[in-house]
Amino acid sequence: MTDALLGIDIGTSATKVIAIDCNGLVLATASSDHPIHAPRPGWSEQNPQDWWNATRDAVSEVVRAHPDMRVQAVGFSGQMHGSVLLDRATFDARGERDGTIRPAILWNDQRTAEQCAAIEEAVGGRRALVEQAGNAALTGFTLPKLLWVQRHEPDAWSSTAKLLLPKDYVRFRMTGEAAIDLGDASGTLLLDVDRRAWSEALCERFQIDREVLPEVHESCARAGEVSPWAAGQTGIARGTPVVCGSGDNMAGAAGAGIVREGLSLATLGTSGVIYAHTPSPRKDLDGDPPGRVHAMCAGDGTADKPGGWCVTGCMLSAAGCLQWTHDRLFPGASYDELFAEASEIPAGAGGLLFLPYLTGERCPHPDPIARAGWIGLTSRHTRGHLIRALLEGVTFAMGQILDLQRSLGVRTDRVRLGGGGARNALWRQLQADVYGVPVETPEADEGPAFGAALMAGVGVGVWSSLEQACEATIRVRETREPADLSRYDAPREAYAELYEPLAASFATLSAIDGG
Repeated sequence: MTDALLGIDIGTSATKVIAIDCNGLVLATASSDHPIHAPRPGWSEQNPQDWWNATRDAVSEVVRAHPDMRVQAVGFSGQMHGSVLLDRATFDARGERDGTIRPAILWNDQRTAEQCAAIEEAVGGRRALVEQAGNAALTGFTLPKLLWVQRHEPDAWSSTAKLLLPKDYVRFRMTGEAAIDLGDASGTLLLDVDRRAWSEALCERFQIDREVLPEVHESCARAGEVSPWAAGQTGIARGTPVVCGSGDNMAGAAGAGIVREGLSLATLGTSGVIYAHTPSPRKDLDGDPPGRVHAMCAGDGTADKPGGWCVTGCMLSAAGCLQWTHDRLFPGASYDELFAEASEIPAGAGGLLFLPYLTGERCPHPDPIARAGWIGLTSRHTRGHLIRALLEGVTFAMGQILDLQRSLGVRTDRVRLGGGGARNALWRQLQADVYGVPVETPEADEGPAFGAALMAGVGVGVWSSLEQACEATIRVRETREPADLSRYDAPREAYAELYEPLAASFATLSAIDGG
């Protein structure tokens, strides 16, 4: 028999399952898609039953493909901030009953601007909220969704017996136990991040019955075991330990080995995220506005030892800008061709700059109506200049997030790369040059599911800590040192000066567009 650890990641478009051995070797993977629904403009919802069906199908595929595999433990990761509301009968059925009160409102839903403003006003302003919860009120977070339901669907709210987040709903179906980890709880606006516990003051302020909230665990602590019913559904043996896990940012960082101070993770996917592990909370209290980066609990805590904290900053369109440019402007060219042409263009792209606000922006400028564009076009610029400027603009924005974190006292000695931005040599070197520290590319990029599997191993004693698990399983394939940093001084300075004078124009353009 081969001992294995299972990691389950409940993503927005699909659920991924990975099985690894105790050396970090990937034994099997499977995924299953689930749809997203947009019943109105700006709304984004999913049926939680689709997550369970996808999990059941993907886990069953992995188990059937390896009949000699013995699953030692299961860990979870998932999209953050979503709201799953269970009524009393569903909750009392301990996972064996389908259905929720209403569809889950997702992290990218935009309906709650009014509730966000009301939250900040109720606690005395944005800075006061960041002080209490570590974060500003954003439309993606969970508390604004609950207040929206309170106001617009009072019958649904009055029927709510338990709130769960996406991965926690699937774990509930697997174990019959309602739980949440501290990382995901940090993104609800109801957690006291410093104390690592639900905030009684915030729950009372917004009339959230403490009984509605699940029990909070450290990420590497056990949160139940596979029930007989779930065993029959998935093929995992009944009684298999299930570990709490964490949100996709925390689990993705664990999967890249970002579990100690001095290491940061730069993920260039559709969006761009800079994640740093910190030994204490680092709140953006004095920013303009406060809360541009998020102070949350990290995913390295165990049942016996509390974990650390993390700081994350997210830009909304990173590699997504490159995909849009390819698909809309240059669909006949391969990505390799575009990168090759960009590599022939010197740093600074011939005085051409690119603002990456293709879907608005969150960090470093919390501006949902910000607009993207190339600035400085002349008749001599080529397609290579456009792509070079785009790569530089996205990386400059990521560098601004990193600088924001440094201003809060976050130490950054090295940056590990993930997502599409880690797959091209030009973009890897560009990140080293802009971040000003060595950048590392891990051998494997299995993402949050891998981190969830490592957390599962820590939870059952395969490793004594998440740091030890990462040291045993994660290897670096390539390290790139910064080159001549001064060649980006002028373009970075020019880039940094663009947003403020254009902000008023963004509002005008949004109004013209009907926004």
